[in-house]
Amino acid sequence: MPHAKVNGINIFYEIHGEGEPLVLVPGLGSDATRWYRNLPGLAKEFRVITLDNRGAGRTDKPDEPYSMKIFADDIAGLLDVLGVAKTHLFGVSMGGMISLNFGVLHGDRLISLIPGCTRPGGVHSVADGAGGAVLNPDLVNRLSPEERNRMLLPELWSEAFIRANPALVDEYVKKVSQYAASPASYRRQMTAADAHDVYDRLDEITAPTLVIHGENDRLIPAANAAIIADRIRGAELVILEGLGHGFYSEQPEKVNGILIDFMKRHPAR
Repeated sequence: MPHAKVNGINIFYEIHGEGEPLVLVPGLGSDATRWYRNLPGLAKEFRVITLDNRGAGRTDKPDEPYSMKIFADDIAGLLDVLGVAKTHLFGVSMGGMISLNFGVLHGDRLISLIPGCTRPGGVHSVADGAGGAVLNPDLVNRLSPEERNRMLLPELWSEAFIRANPALVDEYVKKVSQYAASPASYRRQMTAADAHDVYDRLDEITAPTLVIHGENDRLIPAANAAIIADRIRGAELVILEGLGHGFYSEQPEKVNGILIDFMKRHPAR
């Protein structure tokens, strides 16, 4: 499995397809397997780079504090190793926080920026929704990865979709439970997410930006998307009707189409 030495740790990554680079950044406790429903479509159009953030999946989990700056610097370092000067960047949830910080700290490396189902941070965020209880770190200790991901799924996908697709639910839970974060590294990631606050610097982002969010997000309310889009000059805003926090994996064809359309309208110069 490919790893790159970045900022003193080994970062797991994969590359799929050809074309302009597109980095996908997963959320809290997640890893690159979360993108398995999106990858086939995106890799037909782009050179898709997936990674496991530090503290998750097959990437090292150093016993030290994490921060959004460190996560963003890890991505910049991975791009250096891969010889990628500029990239499209799509991150969801905590990965969306990382993408916003990347836009502020490494904006010159962006072709375009797509923060998904995320928040600006600090007092300017709309408080997390009722579904946030399932992110409690204690559940990582008490439940198996499969049990926890099955419990989390109703906060990601719509009830109707889950009822109509039992085989897909089983497949998804099995795939995303392969490389579970340890309780300690999960807590370090959560601490970094709790400290995230880039609101005052969002106006420094100059790359073409698409802010995308599910209308029925019970983890990070969709009102956060409007706040982010309002702070980034020229940002486009897409609120997906009837979808929640896992909009990208519930409706991958629809979401891929939106992402591809946006990135094709904003190619590398």
